[in-house]
Amino acid sequence: MNRKTYETDIVLLLNIDGKGNTKVDTGIGFFDHMLILMCKHGFLDLDLKCIGDIYVDNHHTVEDVGITLGKAFKKAIGDKKGITRYATVFTPMDESLSQISIDISGRAYLHFDVTFEREYVGKLETELIEEFFRAFTNQAEITLHIQLNYGTNTHHMVESIFKGFGRGIDQAVRIQDRIEGVLSTKGSL
Repeated sequence: MNRKTYETDIVLLLNIDGKGNTKVDTGIGFFDHMLILMCKHGFLDLDLKCIGDIYVDNHHTVEDVGITLGKAFKKAIGDKKGITRYATVFTPMDESLSQISIDISGRAYLHFDVTFEREYVGKLETELIEEFFRAFTNQAEITLHIQLNYGTNTHHMVESIFKGFGRGIDQAVRIQDRIEGVLSTKGSL
């Protein structure tokens, strides 16, 4: 998957049936760290290079990575036959606990119930975390609920969310041999 605009130039390869192998470079260290651990805990293989206008700020890079990753995810799940579809995971990270609920529904919706303690972690603005997940959700056409149950350390809070998201994706895309076609009474997702 490639995306090239006046603001970003992204080349991305995604394998949703991977082992958590990554090569990630967005130019934003903390964002790279979050994508890497998301993939590790979600068994996603990701090769990502983004050259963005981070001299302006990080917004375009974070949002465009979310857009491109969401499109790649939608392509990777294909016709959705046999996938579990749903997942809800709680993920602790020291004093922080998040809940992620996913429905690979074909309908884009994000509920983001998180208040961060700080404006930045490293050089990443915490308000961009929601932007990343909104961009991903809209392109992947999934329903995603993210709730931070509690936490005090912003790094741990964000890490809990990204690890939980990876874990949720891994569970939701698993093939179930008992499912014939897609898991929907409508016959399509």
